[in-house]
Amino acid sequence: MREIEVAVVTQNIKEMCIEANHFLSRDMIDCLHSAKETETNSLGRQVLEQLNQNLEIAGKEMIPICQDTGMAVVFVELGQEVRVVGGSLNEAINEGVRQGYREGYLRNSVVNDPLKRINTNDNTPAVIHYEITCSDKITMTLAPKGFGSENMSRLFMLKPSDGYKGVIDAVITAVREAGANACPPLVIGVGIGGTFEKCAYLSKKALTRPVNEMSAISHISQLEEELLAEINKLGIGAGGLGGKYTALKVNIETYPTHIAGLPVAVNIGCHVNRHVTRTL
Repeated sequence: MREIEVAVVTQNIKEMCIEANHFLSRDMIDCLHSAKETETNSLGRQVLEQLNQNLEIAGKEMIPICQDTGMAVVFVELGQEVRVVGGSLNEAINEGVRQGYREGYLRNSVVNDPLKRINTNDNTPAVIHYEITCSDKITMTLAPKGFGSENMSRLFMLKPSDGYKGVIDAVITAVREAGANACPPLVIGVGIGGTFEKCAYLSKKALTRPVNEMSAISHISQLEEELLAEINKLGIGAGGLGGKYTALKVNIETYPTHIAGLPVAVNIGCHVNRHVTRTL
């Protein structure tokens, strides 16, 4: 069985926190650039030009892309042929977040109790999701999630009879009500199926799929395209100032569900849809 030291996990998480908050992935950069080049609304184009300039400045001067450096969400694919040694994997991940936010001079945005609200001062704890895989590797995706967009997310417990139309109406409702609050242009993560909590997880994970990749399921990829077209008809546009790019992409993940239910979750990602993936 392959062994991985927790110190290696911590080092990588630290670096990923800094990287994700200063650089967007290539697919997101290309998507924002393409939107800027093809936007016809003058105000919308101006906002997109500013967003692209912001990306350049953030990378060159190592300034966070956004002042909200997010709550650290970590998706861990843990190979069952891996043995983590030297300590706790959870503690190693949180230590990486602690070091990354301190050494990267990133804003600490986590409070230790949702009601008493005392800042933890190191942006921990992270929200960690584990999936066991048949491998001898650990793949970690770190996605800092700002709450301007997170607060606009929704969950709908639809009836099976609501079908495709119900799903479309739910997603459109979430985006319309979000308006400019979620910092468009958006990436929309949608989870369909499973249970109350499973579809929420799926919608969050959907945001980590590259925006240049469609669902591998044909009717779901068609739904992604249809939803994107309908969302962009809303005319909210970049910065909420109008134009054809309210959203850049809709990513949908699905899971089998109960005969009596059709759960749908919408997790909205802003224009800085940040995530970094590494495999150890």
